[in-house]
Amino acid sequence: MPILVTGGAGYIGSHTCVELLNAGYEIIVVDNLMNSKQESLSRISEIAGKSFPFYQVDLLNEQELEKVFIENEIDAVIHFAGLKAVGESVRLPLRYYHNNITGTINLLNIMKKYDVNRMVFSSSATVYGMPERVPISEDFPLSALNPYGRTKLMIEEILTDLYKSDHKWSIALLRYFNPIGAHKSGMIGEDPNGIPNNLMPYITQVAVGKLPELSVFGNDYPTADGTGIRDYIHVVDLAKGHLKALEKVSTSNGIESYNLGTGKGYSVLEMVEAFEVATGVSVPYKIVTPRPGDAAICFADASKARKEMEWAAEKSLREMCEDSWRWQSKNPNGYDENLIQTGTGNPHSKSGDFFHVKID
Repeated sequence: MPILVTGGAGYIGSHTCVELLNAGYEIIVVDNLMNSKQESLSRISEIAGKSFPFYQVDLLNEQELEKVFIENEIDAVIHFAGLKAVGESVRLPLRYYHNNITGTINLLNIMKKYDVNRMVFSSSATVYGMPERVPISEDFPLSALNPYGRTKLMIEEILTDLYKSDHKWSIALLRYFNPIGAHKSGMIGEDPNGIPNNLMPYITQVAVGKLPELSVFGNDYPTADGTGIRDYIHVVDLAKGHLKALEKVSTSNGIESYNLGTGKGYSVLEMVEAFEVATGVSVPYKIVTPRPGDAAICFADASKARKEMEWAAEKSLREMCEDSWRWQSKNPNGYDENLIQTGTGNPHSKSGDFFHVKID
């Protein structure tokens, strides 16, 4: 049966759609295109050689979202949709709480109405707040340092309460660490709006000449080179983790959280060096004031996912860098170049307007 993918036109969502299609699943994509491009859907279809229905719907619009369930027999939901910029969430907390939490509640109410009770939820390692030690395992205390992180934590709590109220539900909470990389074809990848919030697209945009230099936030952390250490995972490994989680929720009931990371940390300057070695492209940088709330070291204990889902990250740091650069160099302006309009929908329609496109 089809899998509904909310936010399927986004960075992680698009790569997960490719893996789902390649694995033989039928998919239905819902996305409001606020922070994504319809062009990514055309490229998903081209990579996988398959078509799928797409609805431009905002999860805040219950009536239009319900049409997706009326028109399709849905077996499970992979839920990516949501606002995700940490800095913006600090400036606009009410927008984040309304969009991410209310949108999820709308989705859950409709799932319950149509007896769809299997979900893979896109959570985040931000739910661990400022961990006191590493590696971070799923039983660590939970907290959040910003409204974005709190929306993820609140949704986890909502889903936990939902399962406690009705044991028919089967839910996987996937706590991502730092996804980077792109599909090996270079056709889909991370396409942030404005100056990137994440390290790798910042590096690649400097390398391609869109930005003059990389800003490194602080160099006096208690690490070997003074810069912060994070757990970077290839987005394709992350996407495959969603398929493993989907298998898990399809064969058992309950709610479980899983870290998706490599279990190894790299500093900012190690990432810059790895990128330069992998690509032969120089990345100038400058040291700037540290950001408040940034942890010095953060990496995952992903042993639970390996044990219970038989999943582990496989791709090397070099592959992450090479694939990131292939995407950026082939698409210096992201999806904004050479847009291919397909189907019958209007890609410029307002969020919440409904249209159904068969990507051919």
